[in-house]
Amino acid sequence: MSAAKLRLGPLPKATTVKLTVTMPAYLKAMLDRYAAQHAQTYGEPVDAASLVPHMLEAFMARDRAFSRVARKRSSPQATPGHAAAGS
Repeated sequence: MSAAKLRLGPLPKATTVKLTVTMPAYLKAMLDRYAAQHAQTYGEPVDAASLVPHMLEAFMARDRAFSRVARKRSSPQATPGHAAAGS
């Protein structure tokens, strides 16, 4: 039996910072179940806490309104005092 691929793929290695988050118990239980499914699908044990940053990143990457604002903030025209390349 082959497991279906999860939306959250294999986890990349990255530099991390610690952040404490409070959530309802039912959500933690769901994260634990997701972690178990992720481990079964990709063959590597993973705890729920290590999934959260990747889930947040995927969520924000798919949020069109957030992406639109982020693009405006990072564009040279939106940065006061920033000269455009070639000026």
